[in-house]
Amino acid sequence: MRLPAGREPAPTLRTGAGLDILPLLISAFALAALLLGGFVVVAPNRLLSGTPLSLWHAAGPGGAATMLAILGAIALLAVCPAFRFQRVLIGLAAGALMVLALALAGMAASEQAAAAGRLTRVSLGAGFWTLFLAGLLLLADCAEREPRRAGKALPLLATLIGLAALLTSGRLAQLSLAREYAVRQQAYWDELVRHLELTGAGLALALVAGGAIGLMAYRRPRRAGPVFAVLNIVQTIPSLALFALLIGPITLLTGLLPGLRQLGISGIGPTPAILALGLYGLLPVARGVHAGLSAVPNTVVEAALGMGMTRRQIVHNTLIPLALPTLLQTLRLTLVQLIGLAVLAALIGAGGLGAFIFQGLGQTAADLVLLGALSAIALALLADTALRGLTLFLVRRPAQ
Repeated sequence: MRLPAGREPAPTLRTGAGLDILPLLISAFALAALLLGGFVVVAPNRLLSGTPLSLWHAAGPGGAATMLAILGAIALLAVCPAFRFQRVLIGLAAGALMVLALALAGMAASEQAAAAGRLTRVSLGAGFWTLFLAGLLLLADCAEREPRRAGKALPLLATLIGLAALLTSGRLAQLSLAREYAVRQQAYWDELVRHLELTGAGLALALVAGGAIGLMAYRRPRRAGPVFAVLNIVQTIPSLALFALLIGPITLLTGLLPGLRQLGISGIGPTPAILALGLYGLLPVARGVHAGLSAVPNTVVEAALGMGMTRRQIVHNTLIPLALPTLLQTLRLTLVQLIGLAVLAALIGAGGLGAFIFQGLGQTAADLVLLGALSAIALALLADTALRGLTLFLVRRPAQ
């Protein structure tokens, strides 16, 4: 099959004999982890170490056989000759693997709680996390290499629906992670909203300032070098150090201008966190805007000038539409970066999901740490996936 001019085939790890190496390796690695690592860990309470249980003992012969059957199906699809829906089927099997693993862990937790009492804590073991990560990698591989948009979206949507149905069914209530959430349910949602507020405010600051810097660097190339050199210096400052460094100047400023305190501005809390997040977002936003605008051919700009467009019209009607793929990618990368960095805001009293991480570290409660860490990871993955989908929707493919 010949491809249209200007289009390259998607890179694959398929050998000449039809063997797709990546899914085969991932399924083999997941199988080894299940056989060698504990699927769940049973502890007498939330603070003491527990005993790992294998998949066979935690889920029983039926659950273990079903899990092994899905892994076998993925391996079989990987060694089959290529056919049209192969990637979609592997993605659907990976999603089923993730949903089934979580369901079996919840079932094991309920059985252990009923047998050993309410103080017993059942945590997710290394085998579970390896299996879940394997499914996630297979889903990502499907989305990356599947050429059709529907084929990219179907496994992901099916997995999300399955996980959402499982989370709302109550079957995971006895997992230690779910019990930590149940104790702090209202506080969790408050901190999640605070995390989103910090990230959104930092992103808005980075987009406004970084976009202006990128546009200035595009219009005045001679100033681009010194400007980006300064932004590079800011980027090299350790994140925690930058959060702390902003406390002193803001505290001094509120001392000189007491009226700022009535506006909620103080040296401890969200103000230095938002400023630090905005500063960290400046470089990727500025470079992304500069790169996107610079990629637009000069002939297009000259044609727009010849048509009588003003500079503002050229930016809004010509440069931004043509640079949209790069700009959306810049937005996606910056947002994901700031979601992760906002975790550190809890150390300076700004709150957010990082509060659970540092509380868990102080109490040596691993599942409380996971409650904050996994929520931040899930938030970043959702943001990344949503913006990838938006990019696919807004950016048209070249005519074939």
